[in-house]
Amino acid sequence: MVRIAQIELPDFPLLLAPMEDVSDPPFRAVCKDNGADLMYTEFISSEGLIRDAIKSRQKLDIFEYERPVGIQIFGGDEEALALSAKIVATVNPDLVDINFGCPVKKVVTKGAGAGVLKDVDLMVRLTEAVVKSTSLPVTVKTRLGWDDQSKNIEEVAERLQDVGIRALAIHGRTRSQMYKGSADWSLIARVKNNPRIHIPIFGNGDIDSPQKALEYKNRYGVDGIMIGRAAIGYPWIFREIKHFLATGELMDPPTLTERVEVARKHLRKSLEWKGPIAGINEMRRHYANYLKGLPNIKEYRNRLVTLKTGEEVEAVLDEVKQHYEGFTIERTPIELINYHEKCPV
Repeated sequence: MVRIAQIELPDFPLLLAPMEDVSDPPFRAVCKDNGADLMYTEFISSEGLIRDAIKSRQKLDIFEYERPVGIQIFGGDEEALALSAKIVATVNPDLVDINFGCPVKKVVTKGAGAGVLKDVDLMVRLTEAVVKSTSLPVTVKTRLGWDDQSKNIEEVAERLQDVGIRALAIHGRTRSQMYKGSADWSLIARVKNNPRIHIPIFGNGDIDSPQKALEYKNRYGVDGIMIGRAAIGYPWIFREIKHFLATGELMDPPTLTERVEVARKHLRKSLEWKGPIAGINEMRRHYANYLKGLPNIKEYRNRLVTLKTGEEVEAVLDEVKQHYEGFTIERTPIELINYHEKCPV
């Protein structure tokens, strides 16, 4: 068992990464169904929460079936972060997480996200301010460092633990790398193997198959793994990893019926939470991934991304189900979608 303060997680838990414009309640619901052990909201601007910005406030929505669930905040001002943590506490999440990893320019230039990696003293002060402002467990998500010349994660881990964080998730890239190249887990392992470190250490970056999950578990000794891009349009990655870790055998890939029904549930949850316009529009990015591997699917996909109502979309999903009945989708490599303009940290 892995513990984050009083939160009990299974051995080697699988975490759903906080992804901007992705990790909303509808997406989290289908990931929870398929085995995610701990999930996080999209990251929320501390300044936005304090200004009572509608979009920021909406991101505070969490539901009982999601638990345990953490709310992630970001910012570069101690007072604002501390106050936003107090606001977060009013909706009673299981923990509050601080984002020190988002590499996108609009966040970094405000001295937040991965921008804080250039000033470890500031990172420590920001973290301590949040810890002191809330009774919730505080965790952090970050990267190895700003660039190859400043991979300071070992120092960061010790200092953040010293001011009271209860777990640390590390993406195995620097800010300069963005999402390019391969994630380097060797430094994550050094943090985990540091005798001074006693909090759970979770690794993140490039986990896209059950085999890689097992390999990285054994090679790097982390307490669990955080999965982001590989879950987009493929929430089954969680159950597949769990099955492989338990049995050493690969599960059959999801059937066509499972793909359609999960897309349908995702759609309905999206309409319920976001309303008829945003719910339809924001689901459009997901259909290609849910239906990946079906031959000649382009016609259906093009229709799905132009329809205006849930009833119309569900009718096309029914057509897909009927047209491809009996078709077996072969296992294909999961595509790690590259969102440079977003922030799937």
